[in-house]
Amino acid sequence: MTRLTKNDRVTGSEALIRSLLLEGVDCVFGIPGGSVLNIYDAFHVMPEFKHILSRHEQGAIHAADGYARATGKVGVCFATSGPGATNLVTGIATANMDSVPLVVITGNVSTALIGTDAFQEADITGITMPISKHNYLVRDVNELPKIIHEAFYIASTGRKGPVLIDIPKDVSNEMMAFQHPLGSPDLRGYRPDIQTDVTQIKKLISAIEAAERPVILAGGGVIYSDAAAELREFAEKTRIPVTTTLLGLGGFPSAHELWIGMPGMHGTYTANKALQNCDLLISIGARFDDRVTMKTSGFAPRAKTIAHIDIDPAEIGKIVETAIPCIGDVKSVLGLANVHAKANQSEAWLAEIQENNKKYPLRYTDSELMLKPQFVIEMISETTDGEAIVTTDVGQNQMWAAQFYKFKHPRSLITSGGLGTMGFGLPSAIGAQVGRPDRLVVSVNGDGGFQMCAQELAICAAHHIPVKIVILNNQVLGMIRQWQEIIYDHRFSHMELSGSPDFVKLAEAYGVKGLRATNREEALKAWKEALEIPGPVLIDFVVSQEENVYPMVSPGSTIDDMIMGDE
Repeated sequence: MTRLTKNDRVTGSEALIRSLLLEGVDCVFGIPGGSVLNIYDAFHVMPEFKHILSRHEQGAIHAADGYARATGKVGVCFATSGPGATNLVTGIATANMDSVPLVVITGNVSTALIGTDAFQEADITGITMPISKHNYLVRDVNELPKIIHEAFYIASTGRKGPVLIDIPKDVSNEMMAFQHPLGSPDLRGYRPDIQTDVTQIKKLISAIEAAERPVILAGGGVIYSDAAAELREFAEKTRIPVTTTLLGLGGFPSAHELWIGMPGMHGTYTANKALQNCDLLISIGARFDDRVTMKTSGFAPRAKTIAHIDIDPAEIGKIVETAIPCIGDVKSVLGLANVHAKANQSEAWLAEIQENNKKYPLRYTDSELMLKPQFVIEMISETTDGEAIVTTDVGQNQMWAAQFYKFKHPRSLITSGGLGTMGFGLPSAIGAQVGRPDRLVVSVNGDGGFQMCAQELAICAAHHIPVKIVILNNQVLGMIRQWQEIIYDHRFSHMELSGSPDFVKLAEAYGVKGLRATNREEALKAWKEALEIPGPVLIDFVVSQEENVYPMVSPGSTIDDMIMGDE
């Protein structure tokens, strides 16, 4: 590493870059501005520091988020003060809701100007306090290496999340004697290494032995804990069926005989019925999100016992009353449980579930004349054999990807779950591809959400990032149209996307190859061509405008009250 000697006299900016390199950071995403120019100037003495210039701060933080989800490492982004920092707010909230480890570094006006309404000043620490795991305003340059070290520790331990560090411009220019702290920080009141109560695990094993209709609800915590192998062992030993939430997809193989699909508003018939009819519900790294439970008072009404494995004690009993709390890291808890786990006597229950799988699979009516979005996702799944990393935007495209792509591995689906952030799909794919250059990355978008961060096409072209960008183009805000049709009795209002660009021409204007398909034959040909091109490609799939996502549970209903669609 360039000029890395203990006790060197360096600026705060150079100390920042050195600290990031020592934390193992291999790429950051950001945009310069007046308050971070000292930091960007320090890049000249650290040529090994890789920085990707985004075209909007929201693109930068979503890229850092995608990088973190795809790699399991901490994602990092930079932005300047004022509007640069506030443009990160949506991305910080996105990462916070989904427990994604980020270190977000913003510049601020000089210390003497803070609180004076100076040019491009914003209280970003105050703004982000409710949506970050922790944040810092650095006033003493000598504290900067320690703060960086703490931030990475906080972001990546316990329930992971985003940490913001705000650095005034004068602090970034002050001189200091650089020394990087070693070991895990000792932070008062922060003890992320929770020891699991073995007594609760014994209660869980006993409940499994007594149950006749058990179900596992597995969430994103399985993936963030790298516990997919432990979950599979647990399910196979106990013979308990598994349903995985949106963020849990890939945490259990979709081809496994015990997997019953995704639950909730757009979940499978089998998964929703299993949750409603089970007598033992074991939640593993899932937080009982409202899109999973729907009407909470009617959720899992026949469950005599609910067990909840989670690293965050605040989640236990927050939404659903829990009889067996197993607090701790999912990987550790399942590792202990697997020592004593054995087959549950529930073969009749499994037979009932398998029968539901046969009777009520996910389905749609295909068409020779009109391209169906479900067909597009099935085509992508089959041609990639479920081995791609898939990022999505939010809306119908997200749900179709979750339903019809057959995920095999953890960290293969990257999507905004809790916040539901439109514009997430493309920049998160860029970050995922930077972090995992060995994997094919496919970004699935709607034509509405894509336009919110379309400018990041420039990054794909400039850095030859070979993402395959899929647009399911139905010329409307699809999920809005679907709700207005079903819930608002066909009272359509402001959901047509008239004035959208020709996406093929837009891609080519940025230097990205563009293709279009309007029927199945064209879709197969365009997708085959896209896979053969080594660089980034955008494929505009013009799909049926009136296609809906089914099953669907309307707000206020229980999850077994499903609208199954035309079928």
